[in-house]
Amino acid sequence: MAHTIRDIAAALGAEAAGDLDLVVECAAEPSMAGVEALALAMDPKYAPGIAQGRARAALLWPGADWQGLGLKAAIFAPRGRLAMAGLSVLMDRGPDIAPGIHPMTVIDPEAVIGAGAAIGPFVTIGKGAVIGPRARIASHVSIAEGARIGADALILQGARIGARVTIGDRFICQPGAVVGADGFSFVTPEKSGVEEIRETLGERGEIRAQSWTRIHSLGAVTLGDDVELGANVCIDRGTIRDTVIGSGTKLDNLVHVGHNVQVGRDCLLCGQVGIAGSARIGDRVVMGGQCGVNDNIFVGDDVIAGGATKIFTNAPAGRVLLGYPAVKMETHVEMQKALRRLPRLAARVAEMERIVLPPRPGKSGDE
Repeated sequence: MAHTIRDIAAALGAEAAGDLDLVVECAAEPSMAGVEALALAMDPKYAPGIAQGRARAALLWPGADWQGLGLKAAIFAPRGRLAMAGLSVLMDRGPDIAPGIHPMTVIDPEAVIGAGAAIGPFVTIGKGAVIGPRARIASHVSIAEGARIGADALILQGARIGARVTIGDRFICQPGAVVGADGFSFVTPEKSGVEEIRETLGERGEIRAQSWTRIHSLGAVTLGDDVELGANVCIDRGTIRDTVIGSGTKLDNLVHVGHNVQVGRDCLLCGQVGIAGSARIGDRVVMGGQCGVNDNIFVGDDVIAGGATKIFTNAPAGRVLLGYPAVKMETHVEMQKALRRLPRLAARVAEMERIVLPPRPGKSGDE
């Protein structure tokens, strides 16, 4: 994984200075960088760490005095995290999956495997499944019957792709993700307590014993191009129509997408987000960790929801939300300020009552 400073700068579209033929083999935090490493100090606040390490070259902010920092070469990154994205592509060795098909796989004779595939041991691929060219599939992955996966997929250990799931090109799937499990759909012969509560918002009539009848999921899941799933993501198949995830959308670890949900393009759903059945999420929506979305509602394009926000009603496009229940972020901030004032306010009210109101019978004025 050795690269010259010249090659790295060219790959990042960045300017460089000093010994451009200097070779680095990895990236490191400034204080931990050895002579073989490119120190990452894209902000001046990280510069002191360079003196603590032994790096000869660094990725720096524009205009940095690289010679004053004791370096032999430097690359200048106007947008540090964007440069990190390009650098990580260069430096990532990727999973070690040998080319070809491992002999300890089970592939149905009617499955179609694209050219250039690399498939590890203990993988099972079902009848009629189609795997696109240049797929890399690590050990213990199962791909069920009729699933279709596009070109250049990377599917890591233990992932489960269900029957008739359709996935676009350049799919990335981290270990343990499950795409296409049955949705969580049940019904009672009579109106259930949950249905009653939804209608009355809290009032309950007679409480009776009830049992749950399963509704099977006849749909599947459709993922667009460039979708990425984190570890242990779960996406349920639709009841009748498919659950859909749009192109470019990224799901973090432990995200759950319920049956019939539609998620738009280029969304970012962080860890432990949960989206209940039949909700619709627009394009470019960002949800912080542990956000929750109620069933059968719509979240508009470009909504941003802060961590742990709970969205119970439709959210207009472009809205910035925070809190439980979700409100505009500026409203939530004011609510929190008011909440912190409550103890002082309660003390003031108690003092006013003591001064203004006469003592209650049987009570002294000091009580």
